[in-house]
Amino acid sequence: MKLSFRPQALSGWLALRQRGDEIDAAHIERRGSRLQVSLCETYRAGGDIIGVLSRLRRDKGWRRYRCTMLLGGDQYQLHSFDAPKVPAQELKSAARWRVKDLIDYPLDDAMVDILDIPVDANARNHAVFAVSARNEVLQRTVRRCQDAGIALAAIDIPEVAQRNVSALFEEDNRGLAFLAFDESGGLLTVTFRGELYLTRRIDIPLAKLLDKDPESRAQLHERIALEVQRSLDHFDRQYSFITISRLMLAPLPAQTGLAESLAANIYLRVDLADICEALDCQGIPELSDPARQGLCLQILGAALRDEKAAV
Repeated sequence: MKLSFRPQALSGWLALRQRGDEIDAAHIERRGSRLQVSLCETYRAGGDIIGVLSRLRRDKGWRRYRCTMLLGGDQYQLHSFDAPKVPAQELKSAARWRVKDLIDYPLDDAMVDILDIPVDANARNHAVFAVSARNEVLQRTVRRCQDAGIALAAIDIPEVAQRNVSALFEEDNRGLAFLAFDESGGLLTVTFRGELYLTRRIDIPLAKLLDKDPESRAQLHERIALEVQRSLDHFDRQYSFITISRLMLAPLPAQTGLAESLAANIYLRVDLADICEALDCQGIPELSDPARQGLCLQILGAALRDEKAAV
């Protein structure tokens, strides 16, 4: 979602995310074709979010950066439906009215933005994603940053952040499925040429995948494989012009055994993602740890924000 604040004139985006009493922050500098991670940190706030943000702005010089805030999964809704048959300039307004029947609060209390899903020339249907959030949630986010002296220029969602990471691993003219897990659950996305085409939530948090009971883990693996396969089958029917090359699994602790299980149960090749193969992480040695990579995947994705292709 784009905001009306005037961004600071430094390269790249400073991405921020609040997780309980912690604040994640990441910054990626674009130097030609090279993407260098210059910041990837987690700070404890102890309940004083505004105070800590204010101190970090002062001590870290954050007032010089364009900032985006990554929303939590319970702060917005993502909808997908056929695009209303209206002129392009009226699409957002028409999509807003479609969202009216999909939310449980008055439309006047909602902010709605859209993300187009490109299709080939022969496609019969044209779909869009619509992001909806309560105005009060967004206003609270903006106000918190303003009170801390941080000029917020954008607000992002995890699906778009993961899209940005997935695009780094795409092969030419091939779609890519990308699956990640964190404390809130799993997120499956399919991207093609840097665009988001499919997204599915899987209600299995990372903590459950770390269960020491092999039988419990095997049952979870079966559920995940079934959900992934159903989603891929649906995608094939809807976007037959896109061939998915592989499933990338975001960094996970090795003891989950999920990569091996998926490789044995779905038709796609399964590869483990290493963020440091796609980004220059030399200045952030902690990112050599797969567990840290997995935790930071979404915040790094938000820092990869591209104005030409972002919500």
